Amino acid sequence: MPTALEILNKSKEFLGSRGLEPAAAKHDSEAILARVLGLRKRLDLYLNFERVLTEPELAEARSHVSRRGKREPLQHILGDVEFDSLILKTDRRALIPRQETEELIEWTCARLPGPPARVLDLGTGSGALALALAKRFPGAAVTAVDRKPEALALARENAARLGLAGRVTFLESHWLSAVSGEFDLIVSNPPYLPASDLATAEPEVRDHEPRSALVAPEEGLSDLYRILEDSRKHLGLNGLLTLETGPDQHASLGERAAALGWTRRESGLDLSGRERFFAVRF
Repeated sequence: MPTALEILNKSKEFLGSRGLEPAAAKHDSEAILARVLGLRKRLDLYLNFERVLTEPELAEARSHVSRRGKREPLQHILGDVEFDSLILKTDRRALIPRQETEELIEWTCARLPGPPARVLDLGTGSGALALALAKRFPGAAVTAVDRKPEALALARENAARLGLAGRVTFLESHWLSAVSGEFDLIVSNPPYLPASDLATAEPEVRDHEPRSALVAPEEGLSDLYRILEDSRKHLGLNGLLTLETGPDQHASLGERAAALGWTRRESGLDLSGRERFFAVRF
């Protein structure tokens, strides 16, 4: 039977031949093998290079690497992803939580005047934003909205796994159509890609993630516009609305927000220096 190092080297070579960049092939091979061997961290693998795999371990490793070679997302293969110190289940029912959305949480929290009592997450998907905010603000009543029943089911599963099921209310709604009441914070990572961008996206995104969570009409602006308009009657005094956006959309969003009467508007950069976050208040 082969050792862990032998399997790792073969896996990196195989994934490289399937179009992954060397760094990604190395990272994903290590992540897969560490999970198969039951190691807590990917770096623990370096202490187990001489470990000989059992037949079941070898079969599982080969299956996972084969799936990754077909450009299935690593997060779907492993079944979870770390997000804001939470481990979230992830699969084809919702968008895989991304680093930019973690940055949205930090950017949002830095702009809050104090802990919010009422929080609304629009288009919750896996529940990432709602659950992270529920964890950060134990006193907040959090509502998570999605129009897809399958996405809400995944979000509920994550809430139960994290012991947050009693902290978050889940609501099936197309944006704010079924929402009532006012909130101190409304946050959303809505679809904002133009259809042309999805056509040129990597296979992991194009072929495995829900199109409805990625693409919006009007060059990606349609859902952002709708949230800006419909949130006006649901944001309480001194309330804050923050959005994750595409990097070329802030001029249009600023014009629309001004026309809708949002008197205070702010753009924010992600860690790569692109305009990614947009906030409004009255």
